[in-house]
Amino acid sequence: MFTTTGSRGLDKAPLSKGLLLVLSGLTVVLNLLPQYNHLFTYSLQAITLQHQVWRLVCGRLICLDLKDTFCNSLLIYNFRILERRFGSRKFASFLFGTWVLTALVDFLLSEAFHYLFDYQVSELPAGLLGPLFSLFVPFYSSIPKVPVTQLLGQISITNKSLVYIVGLQLLTSSPFMWLVALSGLVSGKLYHGNALGVQRLLFVPRWLSRVGAFVLEPLFSGPPPPNEPPLGMGATLDIQRQQRMDLHDQQMLLAQFHQARRNHRPPQNGLMNWNRFFPSLRHRGQNLPPELQPHPSPQQLHPTPTAPPLVNTPVAEEQVARLMEMGFSRIDAQDALRASNNDINVATNFLLQHLG
Repeated sequence: MFTTTGSRGLDKAPLSKGLLLVLSGLTVVLNLLPQYNHLFTYSLQAITLQHQVWRLVCGRLICLDLKDTFCNSLLIYNFRILERRFGSRKFASFLFGTWVLTALVDFLLSEAFHYLFDYQVSELPAGLLGPLFSLFVPFYSSIPKVPVTQLLGQISITNKSLVYIVGLQLLTSSPFMWLVALSGLVSGKLYHGNALGVQRLLFVPRWLSRVGAFVLEPLFSGPPPPNEPPLGMGATLDIQRQQRMDLHDQQMLLAQFHQARRNHRPPQNGLMNWNRFFPSLRHRGQNLPPELQPHPSPQQLHPTPTAPPLVNTPVAEEQVARLMEMGFSRIDAQDALRASNNDINVATNFLLQHLG
């Protein structure tokens, strides 16, 4: 319901899939072999006093707590949209750059905490936590929020709400997780803003990216998502009708988009009333199409959407530029904006679902 920032599955996100499988698998192995857990603890005291520099690598890759691993997996899955938008190489460069930066910021924050409160932080939560918190920076600034529903008529639920809830759950999982989270956010802001030219210093070389694409992408590339999402098992008739109606809306918008792509420009006649496809929830029950009425026949469950003609409305260049900054082509951005009557949120959500 909430994760509508992109199409489901791990299609076009091999790095995200690899991180999910490898890191989760190593966590399970370490929980089955607890005698080796001490090698993967993120001990600041052991690094500074005993000069065990290798802990900067081992202690910052694998989570030792299954609850943290579960939250990590959810975040990696939802952040896959960033890999689709920026590409695997840029996504890997961001993870590598922030992974290096968080190592420095962790020590600076722990020393500042020791100076202010006279308390020495000896150990931090282990795992790839800093770069994950860093990903909240581009996620917040690059992925627009699309309203989904409201709770109690006051609290707005968007397509990004679940990601923030999972991040909050991870933040409260251990006493000093806040320090790792703050370190990740600071590092993400520095790298995303290219402070001091850090993106030119910390990046994944092109040759390494090609080698990874040649060797790892066949192993971790995900299948394309199915055309029709399955309906919720055990859902009531009202929920099933709502889901079918949402699917019908997406099919109609997709048909509109394909019509614009075929014509390269909207026709001169005709007018599309966007509210016809995205009416408010309050009025949807009153104007259900025949195929969405109670007890539909099997022939009515899968109607063939027909795209009404598009209006020849000029698109705003500022909105086109915003969509192009997210990685979409100019033609795709213009067609999506025309299909949505220049609604940047609806256009972005559609492009993320069908072209992400």
